[in-house]
Amino acid sequence: MIHEGQLTFGAAGVHLIADFGVWWGEETGGLPLPLGGNAIRRDLDAELQTRVSHLLRESIRYALEHREEALDYAISFARGLETDRARADEFVGMYVNARTLDYGDDGRRSVRLFLDRGFEAGLLPHKADVEFVG
Repeated sequence: MIHEGQLTFGAAGVHLIADFGVWWGEETGGLPLPLGGNAIRRDLDAELQTRVSHLLRESIRYALEHREEALDYAISFARGLETDRARADEFVGMYVNARTLDYGDDGRRSVRLFLDRGFEAGLLPHKADVEFVG
């Protein structure tokens, strides 16, 4: 299950067999599961890459600092959580938090490991050369 389904699957009669986040943590000695990120073209000027990264980070920081206002906006896109503000807030907190601002060293290691394993499993055509901006 993804997205809101992680919080609502029980109400739909679905039973948890495995939690990929828990499995990944056990498999990697506690690394966080990479769920997503922003990408930027490498052929863009380094200064522009840094500026875009800064603007994205400031936008996320603003949302974190104005959580209620951000939640008011986000809840309009909720699927199955529109009437349960506490659960919607829990869901948002799962994906928008301090790691959204900075993966941290362990998060960056996890992203690289995740992509390396994808390559080793034949799911990616070439080994990823990951760089982090700013």
